Amino acid sequence: MARVLVIDDEPDVVRLIVKVLSGRGHVVQVARDGASALARVKHEPPDVILLDSDLPKIDGAEVCRRIKTDESTTEIPVVMMTSSYIDIYDVGAEGGPEAFVVRPFVREVLANVVERVLFRR
Repeated sequence: MARVLVIDDEPDVVRLIVKVLSGRGHVVQVARDGASALARVKHEPPDVILLDSDLPKIDGAEVCRRIKTDESTTEIPVVMMTSSYIDIYDVGAEGGPEAFVVRPFVREVLANVVERVLFRR
């Protein structure tokens, strides 16, 4: 069982992710925008982060970069969700996520990617 922080502003997507991951025994917390997500990560570091690339206030690539370049959070694995093509240069080779999930996603694929990243940790 892992603590998963889902960072996404779309309520239907969040409900689906919570259902899938909690059904596999994970504790799922939610942040709706990049700014609140960064505060939560500092206060309550999760075991893994599932991050939407398109967020209000601070976009997903910048959230990921800040998490990965902060000494206190750099080891937290990040899985980035995107519905569009993202070039490695958009998120940066350094400070980038451990994995990507393309939306719309297959539930089992999402869960397997999250768990694979956790296992490598």
